[in-house]
Amino acid sequence: MNSQITLTKLYQMKKKGEKIVALTAYDYPFAKMVDESGVHMILVGDSLGMVVQGETSTLPVTMDEMIYHTRIVGKAVKNAMVIGDMPFLSYQVSIEDAVYNAGRFLKETGAAAVKLEGGAAVSNTIRAITKASIPVQAHIGLTPQSVHQMGGFKVQRDEERLLSDAREVEAAGAFSVVLEGIPADISRKITEAISIPTIGIGAGPDCDGQILVLHDLLGLHDRHLPKFVKQYANLRKAAKKSISSYVSEVQNGKFPSEEHCY
Repeated sequence: MNSQITLTKLYQMKKKGEKIVALTAYDYPFAKMVDESGVHMILVGDSLGMVVQGETSTLPVTMDEMIYHTRIVGKAVKNAMVIGDMPFLSYQVSIEDAVYNAGRFLKETGAAAVKLEGGAAVSNTIRAITKASIPVQAHIGLTPQSVHQMGGFKVQRDEERLLSDAREVEAAGAFSVVLEGIPADISRKITEAISIPTIGIGAGPDCDGQILVLHDLLGLHDRHLPKFVKQYANLRKAAKKSISSYVSEVQNGKFPSEEHCY
């Protein structure tokens, strides 16, 4: 990739049927690798609560924590569009809070856009944020911040509601929408029904793009993986082997050797 990804580029990709590739990242070294690999969108997700902080959900993540992680990701990225994920209670309390917090991402981190969860219920919030010249990516279907209301992490199958939500967020000005935990046939209908790009996670192959959590893709932890995740590596196993070798060599006097001394 040789140029900065813009909203115009994303719309062109949807029109041409070119797949959009998205991944999460939460720190400088991984963000740099993701960007250099040709990914189009990098989401600094509130999923960091579960994969970086060791929480059992995304709910405890704070706005300041999101700003911190998005800022260091932004320093690493040259080409991809960086999107800051608005955490729980950063946009639900009032529209004024939502616009202010969304603005912090652009002002303090260098992100190009924000993402928030919800369909028709947050359409007025999306409208207000976009009116402030802040691009918004919507997120419908399985929305992790609403896990308690939904009764757990469950596939969402209400086709009429999902189609309505997708149309509502598009009409409110969202430039893209994440479809999570939605049957493939419904995701295909949504993708065909709206003009903005759909980014799927557990939503089948017919979305305009796909996103995964980086730590799931690379096998960086031992937590249970959802069915939709494909693990492309097992870096946890490789890292543990390397660390164990270091421990052993220090204990038996093999490290540091002469070549590692001044």
